[in-house]
Amino acid sequence: MVLAILTAIYAWAVGWLTLRAAPYGSDIASALDKLLGWFAQREATAWITFDRVEFGSNVAMFIPLGVIAVLWFGVRGWWLAPILGALASVGIEVAQSVFLDSRVSDVRDVVANTTGAVIGMCLMLLLAFLLSPPSPRRPRTA
Repeated sequence: MVLAILTAIYAWAVGWLTLRAAPYGSDIASALDKLLGWFAQREATAWITFDRVEFGSNVAMFIPLGVIAVLWFGVRGWWLAPILGALASVGIEVAQSVFLDSRVSDVRDVVANTTGAVIGMCLMLLLAFLLSPPSPRRPRTA
């Protein structure tokens, strides 16, 4: 029951973030522009651009999907996480393209989102491996 509620909250949050007419309010856009401008003025942080922040945000947004997929389908169903990530991302991009004139559909978002789902899946598989009991060793026979 808890997993179902968390899944619903996550799905709502992703929908709210990706399927609104405006990706963020003018206050947030202004603050982000100022922050990116500040980064651009410094040699050590000039590589932090809007495209990189957006890509990283898309990756981060889909890491929970990979975690949730492994929780729903188990370690043996790990292969569903990248498929669900890609399908959900393509669905979002199609909906943005068809229904939202203020949003831009982009293949890079599908790549970033799927990458996030894969990272979440890998984290869960690593956790499962680390938490699994050691298998008993069989004695060697000659």
